[in-house]
Amino acid sequence: MTHLIPDTFRITSRMLNMKLSLLMLLIVAQGLLVYADTSVTCQRGDAVLICEAGVLKIHSANYGRTDSTTCSAGRPRNQITNTNCYSPNALAKVTTMCEGKSTCLVPATNSVFSDSCYGTFKYLSIGFSCVDHKASVTCEGHQAALTCGAGVLTIHCANYGRTDSTTCSHGRPRTEVTKTNCYANKTLSVVAHMCGGKSSCVVPATNSVFSDPCVGTYKYLSIGYSCRII
Repeated sequence: MTHLIPDTFRITSRMLNMKLSLLMLLIVAQGLLVYADTSVTCQRGDAVLICEAGVLKIHSANYGRTDSTTCSAGRPRNQITNTNCYSPNALAKVTTMCEGKSTCLVPATNSVFSDSCYGTFKYLSIGFSCVDHKASVTCEGHQAALTCGAGVLTIHCANYGRTDSTTCSHGRPRTEVTKTNCYANKTLSVVAHMCGGKSSCVVPATNSVFSDPCVGTYKYLSIGYSCRII
């Protein structure tokens, strides 16, 4: 028996696929999306998220159960029948643990997410992507200028200090570049507050903005960020 598919369905489906393809091309062309995937980990296992290129962006997360088949092998029926099981803090928890990192391990356990449905065998599902991680390095006394064109800034990591002896070392006395364990603890929060969600941002690499984490050392401001289309 032949089933006829209405032409309107064919057109709608074709248009949807074209729109999705165009969106993916746009994202890749903007240098934003490197890789996208969904991770599923059964209760008491460890979810391991890895970005070989770029850094992690968390889109969705749930610790619970939304179907009766995932992570069901060998489980009694009464442990998999509740398919309306959600952890209200899962997305916030995973985002805090993983966003902006290249690798991340998240235990799928009640101790991390609490037990949202007692007696149900749960699993942790995470929707994530790897996004292009741009880098900005600005020597002390100058200004970092971050721009995203049509997108907005997401700040992943930042430090005002010194972690090597070569960056911003030209013409400096050796005594000013030998300390390579110099970190301003509040750099990330300061830069995120100044720049997060904006299309462009200027950040002075100065002691007056970040304080002086290592007196006598010539410092630099390093920022890792990505641009997100809105």
